[in-house]
Parts: sequence; C-alpha cells; structure tokens
Amino acid sequence: MVNLLVSIVIILSLLVAGSLKFAFALGNETDRISLLSIKDQLVGAGALDSWNASLHFCEWKGVTCGRRHQRVTALDLDCLKLAGSLSPSIGNLTFLRELNLSDNSLRGNIPKEVGYLRRLRVLHLFQNNLHGKVPVELANCSKLQAIALLHNNLTGEVPFQLGDLPNLIILSLGANNLVGGIPSSLGNLTSLWKLSLSYNHLEGNIPDALGRALNLRILFLGANNLAGTLPLSFHNLSSLEMINLGMNNFSRSLAAALGILSPNLRYFAIGGNHLFGTIPMSISNMSNLEMFDISMNGISGSVPNDLGNLKNLQEFKIGGNYFGNGKTGDLDFLSSLSNCSLLQMLELEVNRLGGLLPESIGNLSIQLNRLYIGWNKISGNVPEGIGNLVSLTVLDMRRNALEGCLPTSIGKLQNLARLFLSWNNFSGEIPSFIGNLSRLFDLYLDINNFKGKIPLALRNCKNMQNLFLSENKFSGHIPDQLFGAFKSLILVNISYNLLTGPLPSDFGNLKYLVGLFVYENKLSGEIPKTLGECSGLTSLDMARNFFQGSIPLSLGSLKSLETLNLSCNNLSGTIPHELEKLPFLSSLNLSFNHLEGEVPKKGVFNKSSGFLVVGNENLCGGIPEIKLPNCFNQEPRKKGTALSVKTIIVMILGILIASILVVLLFVHCCKHRSGKKLIPVALFGDGYLRVSYKELLLATGGFASSNLIGVGSFGSVYKGVLHQQEKPVAVKVLNLQNRGAAKSFMAECKALRKVRHRNLLKIITSCSSIDYQGNDFKALVFEFIPNGSLDSWLHKQHESRYLNFVQRLDIAIDVANAIDYLHHNCEAVIVHCDLKPSNVLLDDDMVAHVSDFGLAKLLSSDTDNMGNDQTGSSMMKGTIGYVPPEYGMGGAVSPEGDMYSYGILLLEMITGRRPTDGMFHGGLSLHNFCKMALPDQLKEILDFRLLEQVSENKERLTNLPNMEGGMLESLFSFTKIGVACSAEAPGERMGIKDAITQLLAIKAGLVRTGIHGKDRR
Repeated sequence: MVNLLVSIVIILSLLVAGSLKFAFALGNETDRISLLSIKDQLVGAGALDSWNASLHFCEWKGVTCGRRHQRVTALDLDCLKLAGSLSPSIGNLTFLRELNLSDNSLRGNIPKEVGYLRRLRVLHLFQNNLHGKVPVELANCSKLQAIALLHNNLTGEVPFQLGDLPNLIILSLGANNLVGGIPSSLGNLTSLWKLSLSYNHLEGNIPDALGRALNLRILFLGANNLAGTLPLSFHNLSSLEMINLGMNNFSRSLAAALGILSPNLRYFAIGGNHLFGTIPMSISNMSNLEMFDISMNGISGSVPNDLGNLKNLQEFKIGGNYFGNGKTGDLDFLSSLSNCSLLQMLELEVNRLGGLLPESIGNLSIQLNRLYIGWNKISGNVPEGIGNLVSLTVLDMRRNALEGCLPTSIGKLQNLARLFLSWNNFSGEIPSFIGNLSRLFDLYLDINNFKGKIPLALRNCKNMQNLFLSENKFSGHIPDQLFGAFKSLILVNISYNLLTGPLPSDFGNLKYLVGLFVYENKLSGEIPKTLGECSGLTSLDMARNFFQGSIPLSLGSLKSLETLNLSCNNLSGTIPHELEKLPFLSSLNLSFNHLEGEVPKKGVFNKSSGFLVVGNENLCGGIPEIKLPNCFNQEPRKKGTALSVKTIIVMILGILIASILVVLLFVHCCKHRSGKKLIPVALFGDGYLRVSYKELLLATGGFASSNLIGVGSFGSVYKGVLHQQEKPVAVKVLNLQNRGAAKSFMAECKALRKVRHRNLLKIITSCSSIDYQGNDFKALVFEFIPNGSLDSWLHKQHESRYLNFVQRLDIAIDVANAIDYLHHNCEAVIVHCDLKPSNVLLDDDMVAHVSDFGLAKLLSSDTDNMGNDQTGSSMMKGTIGYVPPEYGMGGAVSPEGDMYSYGILLLEMITGRRPTDGMFHGGLSLHNFCKMALPDQLKEILDFRLLEQVSENKERLTNLPNMEGGMLESLFSFTKIGVACSAEAPGERMGIKDAITQLLAIKAGLVRTGIHGKDRR
C-alpha cells in the first residue's frame, strides 16, 4: 500500500513538473511572439537586427530576462531613433517590470494593454511624439514606482485613477498638452517623491489634498494656467525641497507664499506670476536655499541686507520687478551677498535700482559666472574690482547711466563669453585689452560715446558671433584682416559712426553671417564682390555711404537674402537681373544712386511694395506701377533698306577674326605635328595664372625629392615657389602612366573651375603641356596648406601634433560646410567621392580644407559627368573603408555616398581608428563598433587622447546638471552624428544640413559651459 502511494506521488509530481515545464515553454513562446510583434510596428527597427527568430530572445538587444523563468522582465530601447507605434502586444509580456522606450520618435497612443502588466514598476516613454490620453488602465499596475511621459503630445486630463497607485514615487507628465485641473486624488500618494506637471495647460487651484503627500520633495507645476494661492496644507510638507510654480497666474504676497513653506527648501521658483509685496526678512532663515527666483512679478521695496546668511545660495534672480527707488543705497545689499561664497548667478535686471555701482561688487563670489544688472538706473564708473570676478561668462550692464572709460581690470575676465554694455554713456577708445577676452562671442557696445578706431586687437576674439558697435563715434578705416578672423560671426552692426575707406573684402570669409549693417557712415570704394560668398546672409544694409561702382553680380548668390538696402550711395551701372532670382528677397531699396537702364520685372521687382528705385534719373521700364518711362528700343529695319555702316563694319571685323583664327589653328596643328608643343593649355579662366612646364620645374627644384610632400593614386605633390607668387604652392604632378590619371586631371579641373569656398582647397592654376622629352605633362597648382592632412594629425603620434575635441569638432564643421556647398550651392551637384582624412588639409589656424577632386562627379543632365561613369564602372569610386556599400554593388554615385564617407570620417576622428583597422573583420566595421558602444560604452571606443581631455574636464563636468553641454555629452552626440551619417542604407543617412545643425548645437553647448576655447590652434 505504501509503495502504491509513493508511486502515485511520483506520478503526480512528474505530471505537475511537466505541466509547469509546458507552461514555461508556452510563456516563453508568448514573449518571443510579442517581441516580434512589437518590432513589426516600429519604423527604423534596423537598430534591432539582433532580434532574430533563430536566437533566444533573452540575448536580443534591449531585452532582459529573469534567471528563473527566462521571461522578459525589462525592455530597454531608448535612444534608438525608433518611429512607428507601440504595439498592444506589449500587454502580453506579463513578467515585465521595466519598460523604457524614451528618446525616440514614437507616434500613436499609449496602448491600454499596458494596464495588463501587473508586475510593472518603471514606465519611461518620455521624449517621443505620443498622443492621445494617459491610459487610465495604468491604475491596474499597482506596483508602479515611476511614470515618466514628459515631452510628448498627450492630451486630455490627468487621470484621477493614478491616485490609486500606492507605490508611486515619481510622476512626470510635463511638456504635454494636458488640460483640466490637478486631481485631488494625487494627495493619496503617500510614497510620492516627485510630481512634475510643468508645461501643460492645467488650470484652477492647487488642491488642498496635495498637502497629504507627506513625502513630496519635488513639485514642478510651472508654465500652466494655475491660479489662486498656495494651500495652507503645504505647512505639512516638511520634506519639500524644490518647488517651481513659475509662469502661472498666482497672485498673493510673496511673504504669504514663503510663510507656508518649509524652511528646509532648497529651490524656490515662482517667477512670471502676479506676486506683490516685499521680500520678507524671514528669507534669511531659509539657510538651505540654493536657488531663489521671483523674477517678473510685481514685488517692490528694498532688497534685504542680511542675505549673507544664505551660505548655500547659488542663484538669486529678482529681475523684472520694482526694487529700488533710483537713488543711492539701492545696491547696499551687494555687500551682504559677498558672504555667499557659492553664488553663481545674480540677476537684478529690469528694476529701479539706482546710485553708484559699489566697490563691493568686486567682493562677490569667485564662482559668480553670470551677472545681470541691466535696465536699471545705475550711474557712475564701473569699479576696478569687477576684474576680481574671474569666473564671469556673462556680464550684462545694458540700459543704465554708466560712464567713463572701461576699467582695465575687465581684461582679467578671461572666461567672459558675453559682454553687454549698450545704452550707457561710456566714452574713450575701446581699450586694446578687449583682445584678451579670447572666449568672447557676444560684444555689445552700441549706443555709447566710444570714439577712435575699431581696434585690430579684437581679432583675437576669434569666435565672435555678434558684434554691435553702432551709434558711437568710431572713425578711420575698418581694419583689414579684422573681420576675416571671426570664423563664426552671425551679426555685425557698425552703423551710425564716422567710419571711412572701403569695406574690407574679408567679409567674404563669414560663412555664418546673417546680418551686416554698415549704414550711416562715410564708407567708400566698391561693394566687395566677396559678399556674395556669405551664403547665409538675410539682411544687408549699406545705405547712406559713398559706395561707388556697380552692384556686384555676386549678390545674386545670396539665396537667403530677405532685405537689401543700398540707397543713398554713388552706385552706377544697371540693376543686375540676378536680384530677380533671390527667392526670399522681399525688401529692396536702391534709391538715390546713379543707376541706369531697365528695371527688372520678376521676383522682388514684381510688386511695387517690395522695392524702391526713386532718385535714379536714368532708369526705365519695370512694372507699370512705378511709372517709369519705357526703355528706348531701336525699331527693326524695314525690308529693302540698305545695310547700315555699323553693320558693315561688324561683318568685316567678323571675317577678319575668322581668318586669323584659321591661321592660328593651322600654326597650332603644324607645331603639334613637329613635336614642339611647349605652350601650356589654359583650362581655367583669365583670372588664373598661366604657367609652363619650365616654370613648375624651376619652382620645385626640378621636382626634387626634398620638396616631395605626398604621393597619391594618380601622382605626386611637391612644394614649390612660383616667381609670380610670394607664398609657397603645392604642385600636383599627374603620373599619366597610371590608369585613370588623365580622367582624374580633367575631373579635378572641371570640379574646381567655378567652386569657391573657404573650406575647399584653393586652386591657383593648371598646366597641360609636354616636358623636355616630348611626353605629355599635366599638373595642378594649389595653395600650400602648412599643417598637413587630418590623417597625419590623427594617426602620427607626436606631442606637438594633438587635436583636442574642440579642434576636431571645428574641423568636422568645416568639412560639413564644404560638403553642403558642393551638394547645394554649386551650379550642379558635385559629389566628391573620396572624402577621407588624408584629403582634409589644415591651415595655420587649423581651418579644414577639402582637397583632391580627382574622382569627383558632376550630377547634371546638361553637363557631362566628370571622371568615370556614374554606373557600370569597374574602377573603385573612392577609397576602401570610406566607399559606401551601394557603390560596391554598382549603385549610382549620389550625395548620400559622400554622407557615408563623412560619417566614417567623423567616427575615425572620435575613435582614432581607421576603417581598415585590423580589428574590423568578421562582420565588425567601424560603424558597427561605434553603434554598439552607444550609449553606455562610449568611453570604450574613444581615442585615448580624448579620454585624457575628458579627465581634465571632470571637475567642470561634475558641476553641470546632467552634464548638459559637457564633454561626455558632446562626445556622445558627435558619435551619434557619425553613426547616423554612415548608416548602411542611403535613405537612412542623416542629411548634411541636419549634421551641420547638430554639430553647431554641440559647439554652442561647449561655448556656454566655457569648454570650447576660442583659439583653434
């Protein structure tokens, strides 16, 4: 009997075990099918190529399984550029504890099936394009601890059912389109630690019940339509550390609002409301206060003099109120702030503060980096002590009554990036020490009484972006080589001065220039043709000067131009028809010049409201509305009338010229047959030098090996000096024995004949002749670039040849601008076809120049293709490692191919590894190597020299919240761009304009943090 019972137990155990095994197997299959269903609804799921049905799903990217049951417990797919929608199949992953698809581009609703995930603890879907309502079914996920849905397009109300989640710690629904009020049920969340509902359309009062959430530490409700007052129940929130109620409609006295908050508060922001009253003296008791923001309210009175008790204070923002009475004593509180040794930002602008700026301003925290005291009534001189604030990056003193000369101590502010001194009474010359501020990118000195010359020392501020010197008394010539030094200049306003002489031609170097204002001066000479190279220019105002000559045809290249004012000058000639073709030009003023001829009728000239041409007596034609006389047109000759003398002369001259050409052609043929063709063939226009084989032989010392600076696929490059040139040149001599060399020569000639860009290697001339042995000789002569190639800087180890990340970033932007020019701003699209570090040359200022157009292709239906055929060519269209995959399969040459090469170049810059490195085999490539490292293993792939730079900036980075704008974040973003540009499929690659935008954003972030230096060398 006992044996029978034992047997039964054993059989039952086996049956149960089998059932469990079957259940586990069934559950595993459900998870696998669900994951594949999720992938099917995602666009751009190439990032999930590892999701292969033949592999166990626990090994798939972003998938984590439990050890016991091998069921999916976490799905982490953030930052993968996924689009599409989230499949309802997500509800079948019943063991899921963490779901993270943040920082993608998902659309559609959040499926209600998420409510089936009873084990779910973390739901992160922020930074997407999700819409619809927040599903009320989330209330079924009783174990939820964190819900982060911020930065989407969610609508509807905040579900009151969320108040039934007893374990909820974080609820972040900010930056959506939610409406209605704040549910009082959220007061039931006794575990709630952070509540963020900012940047929505919520309205009504803050519910009194919220005071029951006793563990609440962070409350962000800013940028809504909330009104009323703070509930008295907030007395109970003794744990509350951070509160942001800014940009709402709260109206109450500031003292009442502070009176019901915990004295332990660290962060208090209630700017942009309707608060009134004064700052209560009790503020000095809030000893933990780090950030205090009451800006843009209606608060008045004096600023307390005992702020020095706030030892932890980092930001003090009271701008946009009514503090002070415009008299002495208003700024006495600055003395007490000198005890706040951690103070980093002081914002006092737009108040009524008056009196002299006290010497105690120099005793403020050495960590102070932003000081705003503009739009007040402060008078007198700026104290020399201002130079003690050596951490300042922003100094804003606009719209006061300050006077005198600038203190020399300002030259000590080496970290200063933005200096605003407009609308004061400063006088004297701009001191030369302004050139010491090498990190400066915003300088506003307009509307003062400065005089003298614009100092050439300003050129040391090489990353200047906005320069405002208007409405002063500056005189003399604009210094040559001043504006050419500003590689990032965006806005220039030097109007309303006494400047004389010509406008320097180096304005043509300003590729980012958006606005140039030089009106109301005494400038003369011709308008520089180089202005046509400022491709981003939208506003150009040169009115009321003495400019002469004709309007340059090159202005027709300014495709972004919206406003052009050349009125009240001495311009002559005709109105260029090129101005008709400017698509965005909507305001054109050419009045009061000496222009003549026909007024165009198209483009901006099509509507009288868009242009002015009055005061030009010899103009005619145009649209009827401007009422100019018809242009004189000679009537056609009547039938039978004898030929005019003029016509006869023209015919005789034509016959003579034709005869001369026939004789010359005969002589040329004779010389060709006799083997005496020593005269070089001119392949470029009249503006280029003509050089012979003999001159190039002498210039390079007989093509001596000591002058050899490089050897390429189609020839050798020598350094030399032409007798017509002071500067050295680089002579590329084609080896015509190599297959494709002759075609490469013609391709490079055609590509470079009409292109002009700061980041393209400048060609001086070409030579197609024969040598002394009667052999064909072909050479190209270029500007000599002294710092060699990017390849040598990346891969030849030398202490003095090191590129930091800032330099690499600038080089990447330079190359991108060159590509953008070739692809979008030439007469026809030019595809380089061989972008790589050895074809990027660096000049004295470490500005990059793209070179070697031997494989370039011209994509135009009207022009023969340069180089090889676009398709069906057996010759490699580029260099191994940089050639896009589609070229290897016979695909057509395209701009997307250049983008692939550019992406690989970026990844080589960030890793220090060539794409042909020995480690890349067995399916591993430089692209995949970098892609797999994002986001968590970035340090594993970085060039060791960049890792050293990260280490040097470590202390700076730890002081930045979320490392925003910091070195690691910038390196991460740079790598993402490289990966995006080098995607395998052409249609998935990032476009060059998007790449430029993102690279400039990285640069702007580094500038803001002070990491980006201003000297590129």
